[in-house]
Amino acid sequence: MESGVQVDLHGKQALVTGGARGLGASIARRLAGAGASVLVADLRKDLARDLCNELAETGRGDARFVELDVRDAAAVAEVFKDLEAEGQAVDILVNNAAVDVSKPIEHLSADEVTRVITTNLLGPMYLCLETYRRMVARGGGHIVNILSTAANRTWTEAGPYTAGKSGLRAFTHTLFKEAQRDCPGIGVTGIIAGGMETPFILERFPDADVSMLQSPDIVADTVLYALSVPAGSAVSELVVVPRKEPSWP
Repeated sequence: MESGVQVDLHGKQALVTGGARGLGASIARRLAGAGASVLVADLRKDLARDLCNELAETGRGDARFVELDVRDAAAVAEVFKDLEAEGQAVDILVNNAAVDVSKPIEHLSADEVTRVITTNLLGPMYLCLETYRRMVARGGGHIVNILSTAANRTWTEAGPYTAGKSGLRAFTHTLFKEAQRDCPGIGVTGIIAGGMETPFILERFPDADVSMLQSPDIVADTVLYALSVPAGSAVSELVVVPRKEPSWP
């Protein structure tokens, strides 16, 4: 599916967490297709390298793999130190990496709760800490945090996931306000995405009705749209859900 959103990202470098597959891969393809150099940050080495090779072979842009566990604050800081040593910067950050454990609260373990919250909330915060201060120093950039309908409404077997996404939405709103104060050249956007036909859902719910889901390419287009808005305006939040989405509003 080709994108209908037009934006020129030549000369920009983007970092996409969880970029090796699913929504992350769709976002990486869209950004590369718009001219950006893309850092595919993930722990899935083979999938990430396959995606980078695909983009190179099809002439759709420049991409390279960055091995990163977003739960590790020291590892996140090291990535940015390495980029600085290479004379590079992150102009666009897309916090997409996320996990879920679909269990009733009474059956959750402390380790499961920690994994979900650290990946979905603390990880994006670590990335924002390293990225935002550098964007302020350079005078511009854009941070996109991928949220969920769970940031607005919850359902059973979604306790940690909802807590993480709700927290990330609040953090994103705060970062937007601080960017208004600190540096008008920095964009901050939260994208509330409804159910998508990706491994994130289908691996956990193989019998899911795909007619109720949307393509991740549609959500990736909303990322491009957020980046396409002229400097005098800002897109603080976007909602994109399937027409049959049951968890909105």
